[in-house]
Amino acid sequence: MKLPKTKNTLCPTCKKHTPHKVMQSKKGKSSSLTYGSKFRARLRGKARGCGNQGRYSKPAVTKFKRAGKKVTKKTDLKFQCTVCKKYHLQKSGFRAKKIELV
Repeated sequence: MKLPKTKNTLCPTCKKHTPHKVMQSKKGKSSSLTYGSKFRARLRGKARGCGNQGRYSKPAVTKFKRAGKKVTKKTDLKFQCTVCKKYHLQKSGFRAKKIELV
């Protein structure tokens, strides 16, 4: 998907519509210790180990693969106001395989 390098959007600091430079920031790796990943691991049968050593009888959460993984990632765009030079992130991302700033 092709997006313009500049976009006229609302600047939260200036409180008016100004031209913004659009940048794409990298997403970090998701943690395997989050509540959701532990919950998904618990739902799977493999989460319950054999033996009676409590938490030590269960395999690590990182060992489980996420079933039904999505093909695309959500965009993470960063906007820089050309007037006040402040950055702000987009409110909600959209799914796209590839993003190109033109």
